[in-house]
Amino acid sequence: MTASLSPLEYLIVHYRWVLVCFVLLPVSLVYDLFYYVRSYIIFKLNSAPHKHGDKVKHVQRQVRQWISDGRPTQMCTARPGWQTISFRRPAYKSRLYCVSVNLMDVVRVDETKQTVLVEPMVSMGQLTALLLSSGWTIPVVPELDDLTVGGLVMGTGVESSSHKHGLIQHICVSYELVLADGSVVVCDKENNADLFYAVPWSYGTLGFLTAVEFRIIPSKKYVKLDYKPVRSLDETVKVFSEAAARKEGNMFIEGLQFSLNEGVIMVGNMVDDYEPGKLNQIGKWHKPWFFMHVKSFLKKGEGTEYIPLRDYYHRHTRSIFWEIQDIVPFGNNILFRWLFGWMVPPKVSLLKLTQGETVKKLYENNHIIQDMLVPMQELKKSIEVFHKEVEVYPLWLCPFKLTNEPGMVHSFSDKDELYVDIGVYGVPKVKNFHPVDTTRRLEEHVRNVKGYQMLYADSYMTKKEFEVMFDHTLYWKVRDQLNCKDAFPEVYEKCNKSARI
Repeated sequence: MTASLSPLEYLIVHYRWVLVCFVLLPVSLVYDLFYYVRSYIIFKLNSAPHKHGDKVKHVQRQVRQWISDGRPTQMCTARPGWQTISFRRPAYKSRLYCVSVNLMDVVRVDETKQTVLVEPMVSMGQLTALLLSSGWTIPVVPELDDLTVGGLVMGTGVESSSHKHGLIQHICVSYELVLADGSVVVCDKENNADLFYAVPWSYGTLGFLTAVEFRIIPSKKYVKLDYKPVRSLDETVKVFSEAAARKEGNMFIEGLQFSLNEGVIMVGNMVDDYEPGKLNQIGKWHKPWFFMHVKSFLKKGEGTEYIPLRDYYHRHTRSIFWEIQDIVPFGNNILFRWLFGWMVPPKVSLLKLTQGETVKKLYENNHIIQDMLVPMQELKKSIEVFHKEVEVYPLWLCPFKLTNEPGMVHSFSDKDELYVDIGVYGVPKVKNFHPVDTTRRLEEHVRNVKGYQMLYADSYMTKKEFEVMFDHTLYWKVRDQLNCKDAFPEVYEKCNKSARI
């Protein structure tokens, strides 16, 4: 195969780490510094509220221009596909009418109301940096720095606090959107309630999201994190499910399953002080990757540490969970961490931009990135299915509360239910892995147990299968009310693998 590669492709395939270490890492660092400084200055100058209105009007003008042009094709945002956090690029953007939505600022923090109003391109890293400096946080903080509010709301966001607070949609107070007719609407549980419940998981197919209002809660300085190794799958399920079901305490719960029978369950709570000798600033550039640090407790046994809150929130950022080990295999070496760790991680968007067709094909045929959401009672069976089909470890286990509120994703009873996000990221170890056939079998299992597949990942379901997994009742009703058919594609048309390069 290598004989057919061009010189540039050969270089990218075999020496990609050179490009990453000496080009993408410095560029990523400069990019982040620029946007953090920009965000801080704009917030301190309090210019975002006034500018927000102007930016929304700019979106409206583009939609009205689309109407004046005779609605030539359906619309989507103009944000380039390589800038998204997903490892795939959306092909549909080349076919649709692209609208620029340049909204990337925190508009205001209302400490009396205990809410924060943010624009859709605000990242989690940007938001926590601003909120924590004032003693506040949002209840659910998805851990990668570059995850944006718009992507998390229109797709979904889950974190180790989600067993208490639900998915990120469940901490939203209101949404502001520009609709297909160019009008602006604000929706919440009392006003335009159908639209409010239909927005999550709608993937930008009901309107252009221009602002999100989140609940905020007081923050503390540290997380007291307890590590408990488990030595069998039954023990994993027992310890994990009991911790998630506990009514008091246990603010954060997460599991890393390192093999079918070994894992570490972590339980954390926010505190303002720490015990001497137990502070671990895992966000420091020279620290081991967090998942490797967690794995060390399989040998050390149970332990307790105190981690600065922001370090905890973004604990998987530096290693992109564990994806970076396939990009920079020596990245956890102590020498590399001390010399280059302060520039890590490379931005996923830049990795995609420099990926090349050869690497992209190799990635698609020999790699899996999926988050499957299954009921807690199906956790054991689901891990066994994933072991049989892909045998990828670690597995990320994150419990969350799923309500019976209307929308595309909800519980299947009249009460809240505990679900688990099983995150599968890496190179399958099974001999019979096939990206299409294997993923379809996993999707079938998830449908059968009344679970859900995150929309950022490759989906190979038919439209009928997709509509079995996701409840379209309210979604279709709102699309009809807002005349979305000619304005926006349906969710399936943007999420199915055929819509992605």
